Amino acid sequence: MAQEFRLLLVTPETTLLDQSIQSLRCTLFDGQIGILPGRMPMVGRLGFGELVFESAEGNENRYFVDGGFLQVKGSVISVLTEQAIPVSQLKAEEAEKQLEEALSRTAIGDDQCLARERDQDRARAMVALAHQK
Repeated sequence: MAQEFRLLLVTPETTLLDQSIQSLRCTLFDGQIGILPGRMPMVGRLGFGELVFESAEGNENRYFVDGGFLQVKGSVISVLTEQAIPVSQLKAEEAEKQLEEALSRTAIGDDQCLARERDQDRARAMVALAHQK
């Protein structure tokens, strides 16, 4: 039997997952990371994109995560994110509409420009994942 560790996937509203997994791959703010059992402790800032893990039974599970943080400590990976949506539930039309809205939004000042850019990045990641399913 392969080594396993525990994944906690948490949003502000609830704990979505608390299960044993064999491996995890996700999008950090500055790139991709893959995690296997025995990894040294770390904390990372999540980007907008895909979180993929292999369950203890060997099934691959895919989620869209909306930023947040990831912590590896011992045999536990904690993922704290604003929202996590199974890729199978993403709708390309809705994601494309969100992207169009973000692209057409007028922004005045640094805060509005950063918010618009963040919304565009989020929508682009959702569109890409929605078209992959």
